[in-house]
Amino acid sequence: MNEVSASAPKKRMLSGIKPSGDLTLGSYLGAIRNWKGREEEFECFYFMADLHTITVRQNPADLRRRSLEQLAQYIACGLDPEKNVLFFQSHVHQHAELGWVLNCYAMFGELSRMTQFKDKSAKNADNINGGLFTYPALMAADILLYQADLVPVGDDQKQHVELTRDIAKRFNGIYGDVFKMPEPYIPKVGARIMSLVNPEAKMSKSEDEDPGRVTLMDKPEDIMRLFKRAVTDSESCVRFDTENKKGISNLMSIYSAATGLSLEQIENDFVGKGYGDFKKAVGESVVELLRPIREEATRLLADKAYLQKVCAEGAQKASYVAEKTLRKVYKKVGFVAR
Repeated sequence: MNEVSASAPKKRMLSGIKPSGDLTLGSYLGAIRNWKGREEEFECFYFMADLHTITVRQNPADLRRRSLEQLAQYIACGLDPEKNVLFFQSHVHQHAELGWVLNCYAMFGELSRMTQFKDKSAKNADNINGGLFTYPALMAADILLYQADLVPVGDDQKQHVELTRDIAKRFNGIYGDVFKMPEPYIPKVGARIMSLVNPEAKMSKSEDEDPGRVTLMDKPEDIMRLFKRAVTDSESCVRFDTENKKGISNLMSIYSAATGLSLEQIENDFVGKGYGDFKKAVGESVVELLRPIREEATRLLADKAYLQKVCAEGAQKASYVAEKTLRKVYKKVGFVAR
C-alpha cells in the first residue's frame, strides 16, 4: 500500500501572472513566497501571461522588460526551474489555438457577466476590444491544456475557474471525457498588503494606480523613502486596529511578515516610541527581506543566455503536455490531422 502511494503521480497545479506591472512586496508576501513549498507536493506550471496582457495597450519595450524581470524574480524568490515549469504563455502556441476553439464553446451571456470585463471596460473606455471580452476563454485554455487538477485563485479569480469548469463540462458533454475538471485551490493565506499611501486599497503592480507600492526591485533608499511617507494617523501609538488604524495596522502586518514577530510582540517593542521610529524599523526590515531577491534577480537579468535557456526548456516541457491535449481536441471537433 505504501509503495503504491509513494509512486502515485503528483497532482498538477497551474498559475499565471500578467507582466502588466512590476511585482510588489504585496505580490511576494501574499503569494509568491508560499509557492516554493508547493514543488515537493505538486507538479507546478507557472507562466508569464503575456497574451492576456495586451487586452490593454502596452509599451512593447516595457512589456518585454517586465516579462523577463518577472521570470528572473520568480527564480530569485526560490522557484527552481528544474522543479517547476516556468514559461512565457506566448512561447506555447497551443494556448492561442485552444483559446480559439473554446471561444466557440463559451456563451456570449457567460462572457458578458464576467466582472473583470466590466471593471476593465470602465477603466479603458477608449479600447473595449474583442480580446478584453473573450479572454476568459483563453484563460480556460490556459488551465485545460495542462489537465490541471488545481488552480490557485484569489476572490477575484474564482469566477474564471467556475467558467472554465462550465466550458469543460459543455465540451465533455458533447465529445466525451476530454478535459479534466479543475478545482480551485485556496492557497495558504499570506499577508494581505495594502498601499502605503492608501491603506484601504491593495498594493497595486501599477505605479499609475498606486504611488505607495514597494516593488521587488526597488533600491534600499527608495524603500526607506516610501516607508517614511507611509500614511498613519493622528495618534502616536503602535497598535493593531484594522478599523480605526488602517495605516499602522498595514505597517504592522508588513513588519510581522518580514520579521516573523507576532503583532503582540511588535506592540510591546514599540511602547512609548513614535511613528518615526516604527516606520524606520519597518522599512529596514523590508530592505533586508528584499535585498537577496533584488540582488539575485539583477544577477540573473545580466545572464541573458541562462534566462533564454530557462525560457526554451520551460516552453518545450509545457508544449509537450499542451500538444497532447490540443491533438485530442482537434480530433474530437473534426479537424483533419496535421
